[in-house]
Amino acid sequence: MNWVWFIAAVLIFYGDQMGVQGRCKSQSTCSACVRTEGCAWCKMRDFLFPSEPTKHRCDTKDNLRMRNCSEVIDPKPSAHADRDEPVGSNRGRVVQLQPQKLHIKLRVGVPHTFDVMFKRAEGYPIDLYYLMDFSFSMRDDLENVRKLGHQIVSALKDVSSSVRIGFGCFVEKAMGPFISTFEETKKCPCKKSFEEPCQPSFSFKHVLNLTEDVAEFKTRAEKESISCNFDPPEAGFDAIMQDEIGWGDVTRILVYASDNTFHLAGDGKLAGIYYPHDGKCHLNSEGLYDMETHFDYPSVAHVAEALSTNHIMLIFAVTKDHDEQYMAVSELIPQSVVGVLEKDSSNVVQLISKAYDDLLSTILLEHHRVPPGIDISYVSQCSDGTHSPRQRRGACNHTMINEQVNFTVTLHSSACLHQPTSFILKVQGLNEELQVTVETLCNCDCNDTERFSPECSGKGTLTCGICNCDEGRMGQSCECGTQEHKDSMFALDKMCISPNSSQPCSGHGSCLCGQCICNGHLRGRYCQCDHTSCNRHNNLICAGNGKCNCGTCECNTNYSGPACECSTLTDQCHTGGGGLCSHNGHCKCNKCHCHPDFFGRHCSEIRAPCIKFKPCVLCAVANEEDCKHTCGDIKLTKVNESATLVCFEDTVYYNVEMDKADGSIRMLYVPKSSKMYVVYLLISTASGGVVVIGLVGIIICKILLEIS
Repeated sequence: MNWVWFIAAVLIFYGDQMGVQGRCKSQSTCSACVRTEGCAWCKMRDFLFPSEPTKHRCDTKDNLRMRNCSEVIDPKPSAHADRDEPVGSNRGRVVQLQPQKLHIKLRVGVPHTFDVMFKRAEGYPIDLYYLMDFSFSMRDDLENVRKLGHQIVSALKDVSSSVRIGFGCFVEKAMGPFISTFEETKKCPCKKSFEEPCQPSFSFKHVLNLTEDVAEFKTRAEKESISCNFDPPEAGFDAIMQDEIGWGDVTRILVYASDNTFHLAGDGKLAGIYYPHDGKCHLNSEGLYDMETHFDYPSVAHVAEALSTNHIMLIFAVTKDHDEQYMAVSELIPQSVVGVLEKDSSNVVQLISKAYDDLLSTILLEHHRVPPGIDISYVSQCSDGTHSPRQRRGACNHTMINEQVNFTVTLHSSACLHQPTSFILKVQGLNEELQVTVETLCNCDCNDTERFSPECSGKGTLTCGICNCDEGRMGQSCECGTQEHKDSMFALDKMCISPNSSQPCSGHGSCLCGQCICNGHLRGRYCQCDHTSCNRHNNLICAGNGKCNCGTCECNTNYSGPACECSTLTDQCHTGGGGLCSHNGHCKCNKCHCHPDFFGRHCSEIRAPCIKFKPCVLCAVANEEDCKHTCGDIKLTKVNESATLVCFEDTVYYNVEMDKADGSIRMLYVPKSSKMYVVYLLISTASGGVVVIGLVGIIICKILLEIS
C-alpha cells in the first residue's frame, strides 16, 4: 500500500511540474513570467539558441539552472516590520497586539506567512457607558442604578486601574402612534396617580460624559426622572448609534439595560418616517437626539457596523421575558453578549462583571478593507494548548489576563495590485490594530538596459535579455524590417499562420520575418508536417518500404497499405503449373491465405484427409457405380496391395494426394484381401499373446513376493 501512495505522490508531483512548465513557456516577457506561479526568467544574453523563441526564457528556476542560466530573475516574497513594539506595558503605554505595522511584498500565486501575537493586558483602561431604558416599567431599576454606580466601578477596578463611567437613557420617538399626541399627555406621559416627576418621551438623551467621578454619576442619575410611551418596543437602537459621549482610546463597553424589545428599521413608517438612519450623531445642546422624527430606526446590520467600527463591546442586560430576542440579535453583532437582568436591576454589577470576562476572554482576530485578489487565512495557537487549522479568522477562547496567543497569518495573491495597498488586522472590540501594506512583485528590475545594443542588431534596446525594437524593426534580434503601413508587423506574423490554425507556425516553431522556423523534425510552410508521425509496421516507419510525408506514407513500387506493409507481388504464392496457392486459397500481400480444410505455405496440405475422405473411399470399395455425389471431382485410383497407404478402414487401405499444378485431389486405395486379413489376424493374435503372458508373469512374481 505504501508503494501505491509513493507512486501516486510521484505522479502528482510530475503532473504539477509539467503543468508549471506549460504555463511558464507561454510567457514572452519578464513581467508576464514573474506574474505566473512557479516561473522564473533568464536574462542572460546568450541563453537562447538561434531562432529559439523568446518565451523559452521563462521556465522553472531548476530548468533554467540546468540550461546553465547564470542570471535568473525570481523575485522572492518578503516582509518588514515598520513598527514592532513588544506586547506588555512600555513607558506607561499598554501594547496588546504585535507587530503594529508591516510592509509585505508578495509574488502572485506564492503564499507568505507572518506571525501576530496578542497578550491580554492587566490593568488596561476601561470606558463603560450605561444606556438605560427610561420607560415607566423601569422605574424601580432606575432607583437601584442610582445606588449601584460605585459598585460597578469597583468591580471593574479589580481588572483595571483606570475606569470611567458615563450615563444615557432612551424611551421612544416623540410622535404617534408610539406616544400619546395630546399636548397635556406629551408633557407628562405617566399616570396621574404617579406622584414622582415624569419627563416627556424622547428617543435618546445623553446625560453624563465618561468620567472617573462616581459621585457625579450618582448625582446626574438622581436628577433624571422616568418617562412613558404607548407601545412595548423602545428606541434603544437609536440610542446605540450615538457617539458623542467622550470615548477614549481604551476598552469600550456599552451596557444596554431594558425590560422590553426594540424597534428596527422600517418601524418608523408607522409614524410616516421614510428616511433611513444616516448613521450620524444629532445631539442638541441639551444632549437630546433631535432628528428622531426625521430618520427611521437603524437596522441590526447598521448597529453592528457602527459598534465594530468604533471598537465597542455591547452587553445586553435584559429581563428573562425578552432574552431570546436579544440573543438572536447578539449573534449578528460582533463582540456582544446577553445577560439576564433581575426585575429591579439588582444584579447588574454581577452581570456586567461576568459579561466583561466573557467578552475579553474571547480573542477574535479579523481583517478589514482587504483589496481584491488577496486571500487571508489564519492558524490559531491558543494559551490553553488548542491549535486550530486554517480558518477565515483567528479565534481563541478562555484567554486569561497576561496570557499570550499567537496567530500565523497566510497571505495569498491571485492578481497583481496596481499600487501598494493597506488593510488592517484587529481584535474584535479593541482599538489596537495591525496595519499591513501589501505590494505585489509583478515587474522586473533587471538593471541592464542598453540602447542600440549589438544583440538587437543596433536597432533596439536590450532589457532583461530581450530586444525592444525601434520603430520599423522587429524580430528576436530586430533583424526584420517592416513596411511603412501600420499593420506590417501584424501582417508578417499573419504570414506564419495557416488558414486552419490560430497559432503562428501551428505552435511548433517561431515566426521570423514572416517565415516559420520549425522545431525539431517538423517541416512545412507552417510547421504543419511531422515526418515521424506515420504508421509503423514491425516498429519501422512505413515498414521501411516508403517515406513519411506529413503523417502519410508514400509507398515504394510494389508496396501498398497505410504503413506500406503490403507487397503487391505474387511470386511467393506461385505453385507449379502457374497456379496460385494450389488453387485452395488467395494471395494477399504476397502470402497465401488458405481456404478452410487446407494449410501450408501454398495451401497444399489437407487437414485430416483420412477422416474427411473416408465416405468417398467406402463408396468406391462397395463397387457403387456412381460415387459422384459423395466424392465430387476426386480422382479414384485402385492400386495393388504393395502400395504404401497411410489411411485404413475395416475393408480398405487408402491415401489422399493433391496435384499442386491444378489443385485436383487424387485418392489411391486398395480393398483388404482374405490373405492380408489372415496376416493381420496372426500379427494381432501374436501381439495380444505377448501382452497376456507378460501380465500373467507380473502377477505371479507379485504373489511370490508377498508370500516370502
